[in-house]
Amino acid sequence: MSSEIRQLQPQVLWNKFADLNAVPRPSKKEERVIAFMKGFGENLGLETLEDEVGNVIIKKTATSGMDNRTTVVMQSHLDMVHQKNGDTIFDFDKQGIEMYVDGDWVRAKGTTLGADNGLGVATIMAILESTDIPHPAIEALFTIDEETGMTGAMGLNGGLLSGGILLNLDTEEDDEIGVGCAGGIDVTATRTYEEEETPEFKIGYNVSVKGLQGGHSGMQIHEGLGNANKIMNRLLFDGFENFGLRISEIDGGSLRNAIPRESHAIVAIDAVNEAVFKNEITDLAQTIKTEYKTMEPDLEILISKCETPEKIMDLGVQEGLTRALYAALNGVYRMSADIPDLVETSNNIARVIVKNGKIKICCLTRSSVESSKVDLANTLRATFELTGCEVELSGDYPGWAPNMDSPILKVMEKLYEDLNGEKPHVAACHAGLECGILGQNYPNMDMISFGPNIKGAHSPDERAQISSVQKYWKFVLEILKAIPVK
Repeated sequence: MSSEIRQLQPQVLWNKFADLNAVPRPSKKEERVIAFMKGFGENLGLETLEDEVGNVIIKKTATSGMDNRTTVVMQSHLDMVHQKNGDTIFDFDKQGIEMYVDGDWVRAKGTTLGADNGLGVATIMAILESTDIPHPAIEALFTIDEETGMTGAMGLNGGLLSGGILLNLDTEEDDEIGVGCAGGIDVTATRTYEEEETPEFKIGYNVSVKGLQGGHSGMQIHEGLGNANKIMNRLLFDGFENFGLRISEIDGGSLRNAIPRESHAIVAIDAVNEAVFKNEITDLAQTIKTEYKTMEPDLEILISKCETPEKIMDLGVQEGLTRALYAALNGVYRMSADIPDLVETSNNIARVIVKNGKIKICCLTRSSVESSKVDLANTLRATFELTGCEVELSGDYPGWAPNMDSPILKVMEKLYEDLNGEKPHVAACHAGLECGILGQNYPNMDMISFGPNIKGAHSPDERAQISSVQKYWKFVLEILKAIPVK
């Protein structure tokens, strides 16, 4: 209900967010939103360009009296994570996000909201369109594909931007000023296997894990949320060990940067063991639900009889797979020794696919320390190689090292305290931000990250706090007025 959203304050921001959310913008399919942003800039009569990888840059001159201030790069990414509830019928490639107001929050109907990073994009659009907001010269940088590879930031060439300060609007706590982030690397394990004919004495069962919260695989990796792929493997391992359960198919998780919420498997068991199998898996399911009752109260583990599958996995490969998935680390690997309460290194076992003689396991390993990132990636590599998988390490991107002497940080700390009567939380985060990558081609740019309260990012529970957006918008306006002279 975009009409309801368009009445929220500040209207200039929420209207731009509603415009943006009407445009499908999945990662790696950003053609429509790129065209939308180019049209937006050109219709305003502003210098607008698309670089060779698809990033859009829109430049606006300073308002009267601000010409002597440092040029500011305002940056957000155009793509969004696409997640939906299992019972939600929605086509992310064709439909705009359906939003509604829930008290002090804006949510979407059964899907991700796109506030990450759509509220940042909308903020910049509102500044570009404004005629009464004081600001220095602005270089608006809208990057692509942040969520699945950072390829927009990686492909941005030096020389396109002249700004001395970069404001990245991609932080999700309104009392936080970000000064650093984790880097990441994709770990992908694959192998083929021989399928066997399912013996006549076996019967088929569906096993499903669902109802988990999911969430951001960086910002929420330390919260103890359930990982559907790990829970499913625990069930299959137990069934194999005790009843000779055989796997036909597994389909678990979705995107690397989302903690997996659901997993589904088709298995075969000996008919003679059916009753005891059902009792055993029901007891184990209850044990797991009890373990997660605080963090995952809606967890469901369901089993139901189905048509017996025609094919099952090779026995030796299945044994290796279930052991490797049990052994592979998921969650926090190491906490930072230098920054209190910061996750240094982690891994998310994001996707497990077993079907038609092929296995694919997708992980995202993050760390703010390069050597620790490589160490964990190699740990996972060794685990999966021991079971005969080929392992590819790809999509490597650097972290962003904190600069506590940043001039714009000092300006923003004072402004925040003056506006809110308390000091901001200056922190590094365990998410991947584009600042570290952008800094490779723009090493002298002073960078900072901030934003409004967004909860449940990368999940259908994603929501943006209305009062926080109002607080954040006032902060943005004051920052632009306070940009120092060149």
